[in-house]
Amino acid sequence: MTTINRRVVLVERPVGQALPHHFRVEDVELEPLGDGDVRVAVEFISVDAGTRTMLRGEGFHMQVGLGETILASGVGRVIESKADGFSVGDAVRGGLCAQTIATMPGNMLERVDDSLGPLSLHLGALGGSTGVTAWIGIRDVAKPGPGDDFVVSAAAGAVGSIAGQIAKLDGARVIGIAGGPDKCAHLVDTLGFDEAIDYKNDDVNARLRELCPDGVNVFYDNVGGPILDAVLDNIAMRSRVVICGAVSQYDDMDNVTGPSMYLRLAERQSTMEGFAYFHFPESIEPAKAELARWISDGTIVMPEDILDGIDRYPEALQFMFDGRNVGKLLVKAS
Repeated sequence: MTTINRRVVLVERPVGQALPHHFRVEDVELEPLGDGDVRVAVEFISVDAGTRTMLRGEGFHMQVGLGETILASGVGRVIESKADGFSVGDAVRGGLCAQTIATMPGNMLERVDDSLGPLSLHLGALGGSTGVTAWIGIRDVAKPGPGDDFVVSAAAGAVGSIAGQIAKLDGARVIGIAGGPDKCAHLVDTLGFDEAIDYKNDDVNARLRELCPDGVNVFYDNVGGPILDAVLDNIAMRSRVVICGAVSQYDDMDNVTGPSMYLRLAERQSTMEGFAYFHFPESIEPAKAELARWISDGTIVMPEDILDGIDRYPEALQFMFDGRNVGKLLVKAS
């Protein structure tokens, strides 16, 4: 059994975009396993936009200290256990962090069903910050339905791609906003969206007026900034704006650009509401069950972008904020 863990640690707090020189990859000797602990060979690590907010030293999310391993969700298999309920070979998910071997209390892990497909599914379509977030954002917050024009930003990303597919299943007309013609083609041809707007090449405001002449009924926002403003300028009466994330703002949280078109909410008797999936604990298991069913029967699809090797985790963060991924971005740790 290996005695070395390879991990990614923070060595400098980013100002602006998180770049590879802000991190260090190092090898450390494993400590003996304590009572109640489990040792996991990490297979996949989730690369999430929210990680950027953990590198600041303060904020809404948990924070990563200098010299500490980068916090991240992961999946893997138990290689050693001194905790009740966990055996060697079990597939597990938890806050495994950006490393090849995770050692943590058993009560911080959950076993997952590896018969559903690749373990990576449990970070993507079946993951809390991805599929479950999309499901809860649609079913518990946005609630689109027949007759609604539903718009989602970062539509080719992990959350947006699933949110749009669920909204379509629930009867809405779905319009995705993404960057570049390839991503827009993917939304329509692969995910089944009705329309796509290329924010890199289109005038978003003009395209929204063209596609939604009566206004946007529901907007599921993952990016904030100018795109949020463009949609606010085009909302319908009694519309619903749901704030899931603000990826365009995470690189400079001290100078967040607020919406300048917020008065449209008053003019059009509309609401704007933020959420996180853990605000709806009663919905997490129903979300996982339905998502698992949909993945199994092909009702929804979850594309994955996978970078191979723990050393590539810093590159993966940059990859995501450059908008180069389609679907769920992961690092294959081992």
